Amino acid sequence: MMNYAIRKSTWEDLPVILQLRDTAREIMRSYGNIFQWPDGYPFDEKFIHDIEMGCSYVMADKTGVIVGTFALLPGPDVTYKVIYDGQWLDDKPYHVIHRIASTPDSHGVLDAVLDFCEAIASNIRIDTHEANSVMRKGLEKHGYQYCGIIHLLNGDERMAFQKTNFISLS
Repeated sequence: MMNYAIRKSTWEDLPVILQLRDTAREIMRSYGNIFQWPDGYPFDEKFIHDIEMGCSYVMADKTGVIVGTFALLPGPDVTYKVIYDGQWLDDKPYHVIHRIASTPDSHGVLDAVLDFCEAIASNIRIDTHEANSVMRKGLEKHGYQYCGIIHLLNGDERMAFQKTNFISLS
């Protein structure tokens, strides 16, 4: 796995972040996921809001080139309030990982994102489209448990996952 330097995004990173979003959409289409991130989504405003909130991150390779981006946001997430055909592992405070994107030749990005986020947050929720087999396999590999179906604000369904590192003393 390649090592990446991860840092909070700055306004100067925004053009690269938006390009990574577009590239990620193309990557998803190339392996048959034609459903996720349609019609320009996620919109520029989402990434701008992530930067404003201090929740946007970029990752650079060993040469300093930015090859990935993601957001780690504190919950609650409005789209996670109701879950169908399952349930969340707990109702404790959580963080959400959204908008993971990378260049096509960057390997181990999801591993690096999850490792980074798990070092910061002990309870993480994340969702993805059923057609995103790459993401689903990566989440399962990292011990994320499938919890059920959530609906985005536009009504689209997403598979919801959670990983907790809380230690119960009971």
